[in-house]
Amino acid sequence: MICAGRVVIVTGAGRGLGRAHALEFARQGAKVVVNDLGVGRDGGGPGDEGPAHEVVREIRALGGEAVADGHDVATGEGAAALVATATETFGGLDVLVNNAGFLRDRMLVNLGEDEWDAVVRVHLKGHFLPLKHAGAYWRARAKAGEPVDARIINTSSGAGLLGSVGQGNYSAAKAGIVGLTLVAAAELGRYGVSVNAIAPAARTRMTEEVFAETMAAPEPGAFDAMAPENVSPLVVWLGSSQSRDVTGRVFEVEGGKVCVMEGFRHGPAVDKGARWEPAELGPVVTGLLAKAQDPEPVYGA
Repeated sequence: MICAGRVVIVTGAGRGLGRAHALEFARQGAKVVVNDLGVGRDGGGPGDEGPAHEVVREIRALGGEAVADGHDVATGEGAAALVATATETFGGLDVLVNNAGFLRDRMLVNLGEDEWDAVVRVHLKGHFLPLKHAGAYWRARAKAGEPVDARIINTSSGAGLLGSVGQGNYSAAKAGIVGLTLVAAAELGRYGVSVNAIAPAARTRMTEEVFAETMAAPEPGAFDAMAPENVSPLVVWLGSSQSRDVTGRVFEVEGGKVCVMEGFRHGPAVDKGARWEPAELGPVVTGLLAKAQDPEPVYGA
């Protein structure tokens, strides 16, 4: 019960990872706002309130407290209303888990502008706007002299950290989420808010086709390394008071493995102390690359 009494928003919580997060938060004593539009895997369709309400029913069957929310988190009005749902229903907000997203995969030369815009909108803008409104809520509480012990957990991806062939739009959005996480951690820490990101690997609607092609189903009774429930314990811990000193970090989570990702760092350097001539830089760059670590391969390359 490490989140007993904490109020948590989980976006995209009707299925997959979001559903697993919402249920685990409830098991650990949190009051949960289950946000989901109920759209298709590609973000299409009219939307369906059913998945969010079903998760709420599951939480209540466990003896927990939850409310469904169907606002579009990629609009300012929807994100503000989502935060209001938490504060008006449960009297406050302690944790925001940004998880909503969908896929529209194409090779870059075939990727339509609308497919780029849609994926960047739901993933990157759909992280920024709830973060903005939750951050404003916590800033106001802190400035009023109230204690704030708040958490934001963003959802990036291995595709955002290393790239993924056929997912230029998704990879760019997920990389942007890492940058957003670092900035938010730096800006919101003064108000008692820590901000981290995860890069999960799990079997969901978005990945089931890939895993069906590359991985055999686990034997009955065996550990299912790709179950979304494997990711949720870290998310819940990051949402607890125990994680207050952890911020600005990205964790890769797969099965029973948790890895702290190490992103861009200053590597080997040469300083001439003056402007370079272009023709000089060939051997300089070759020397720097010889001293630097080789990049990890892009997924699918």
